[in-house]
Amino acid sequence: MSQNPTHKRGLYLGVVPERAAVRNGSTPLVLDHDLDALPEAGRRLTIAELARHVDDLAGRLAAAGVRRGEHVVIHKAANFDVWVLGTAVARAGAIPVLLSHALDAATIAALLERLNRPHLLTDDGKLDALADVPLAELADRVITVNGPRPGAVSLGELDGASPVRPVFQGLDEPAMITHTSGTTGLPKLVVHTPRTMRARLRPQLFLLALMRKREKVAIHISFVHSRMFAAMALCLAKGLPVLLVNDSDPDEVAEFFAAHRPGLIEALPSSFMAWEGLSDDPRRPFASVKYFSSTFDAIHPRTIRRLLASSRRRVPQYFQIYGQSEVGPAVGRPYFRGSVRRMDGRCVGFPLPGSAKVRVVSQNGKRPSKTNPGHIEARWDGIAKSYFGEQERYDANVHDGWWRTGDVGYRTRFGCLHMLDREIDTIDGVGSNLEIEDLVLNRLEELTELVVVPGPESEPTPVVCTFKDQPLDLDRWRAAVTEYPQLADPVQIPMAELPRTATLKTRRVELSRMLRDQLQERT
Repeated sequence: MSQNPTHKRGLYLGVVPERAAVRNGSTPLVLDHDLDALPEAGRRLTIAELARHVDDLAGRLAAAGVRRGEHVVIHKAANFDVWVLGTAVARAGAIPVLLSHALDAATIAALLERLNRPHLLTDDGKLDALADVPLAELADRVITVNGPRPGAVSLGELDGASPVRPVFQGLDEPAMITHTSGTTGLPKLVVHTPRTMRARLRPQLFLLALMRKREKVAIHISFVHSRMFAAMALCLAKGLPVLLVNDSDPDEVAEFFAAHRPGLIEALPSSFMAWEGLSDDPRRPFASVKYFSSTFDAIHPRTIRRLLASSRRRVPQYFQIYGQSEVGPAVGRPYFRGSVRRMDGRCVGFPLPGSAKVRVVSQNGKRPSKTNPGHIEARWDGIAKSYFGEQERYDANVHDGWWRTGDVGYRTRFGCLHMLDREIDTIDGVGSNLEIEDLVLNRLEELTELVVVPGPESEPTPVVCTFKDQPLDLDRWRAAVTEYPQLADPVQIPMAELPRTATLKTRRVELSRMLRDQLQERT
């Protein structure tokens, strides 16, 4: 195995904070929450302090019995300490397996079984939620970040454990495992290597290169997502102050941003959508923002328009990146105040510098177009290595060396990639569900979400959520959808009942099933 943590072709998570501390040790990180695993650390850290905490926890994990090459599942409450613990696991030479706090007990049990008795690093709340899961059979040992629990090892009781020297995998050996969104069933376990993780940093370096040296970067994305580890690696290496946001409540976000004034915000599209109303907030939480950035899911033009209007910077930009867990960032494009009203929400961008090659392959032998979309495929060294325990399922997505994303779309004559829908979400008679959602959301400001899914008879059914769950004005709705006569009547549900993934994507298959179940209950 390579013993060189600075290898140009690999990213070694376990030494990311240590290396960053050498050059940028005094750079601050500010959190809006306390760390469960390190309650004494407070909400203000320097990179040097963060590196010491990672070193400390790596020693405690080794003392708890974690060994080189073993899997350590991290499943606990959403908290930045997930990143700290994952980095410490990697430093100890083990492979962090990051499972969202939002996954239910049955899913966790199934994934533990697939991993063949990994260690489980968790907290009291999740242990209570897993009370009916036979952890003694599924996990080699249970390690908790809280106090003593029967049958578990407590990290708190291992304070002062001897430090360990960092361990480095080979460039193409498993280094981290995350999971897919699970929009269509049991999540797949995505295996990342030092090589694939390093490759994913390249296309995002150019955006950070535009940042002023000490401008703050606010991050609000899932702590278990591979993107979180890439974002932190870039910010720490560049010495950019980081604001780590856990609480997505708009009022709390407004207070935090008004106090700390970020220059760049990276957040989930659904979070930006929930924060749209802050564009008129007297605290002006987005006044200092030069760059907004998102990935993971579709972002609607209305959201981008409102966010850009709320910035007081001279030429603010919204940068949209298209990719997925297996691929990383593939294409992207910026939007500006002057062009956002003309934007096509389905235009997700152009290949990024140093990023993937992207192509669109016909489904039927005819040239891909808006009315005849093709399969979107990507190829580069940032694509994840495999699905753990499901190699055949992984291989089924590879076609002549290209990774099939599962999305359908087309390229314009200028080379812009248009993503119309997930292949599994397409509905007969509907050109693009996402396009309808973009246009109607832009017309009806009272909507907080709109999702078009197959109804009980496979008819395209709009499911809507409104601001503060106010009743939908059906006359305004009919006026907004006159050119879509194929749509069924809208179904309104509270925003809280919308089924979501760990990255807050709408689980469209589950939502469609809910509609069928409701019809059966009525009949």
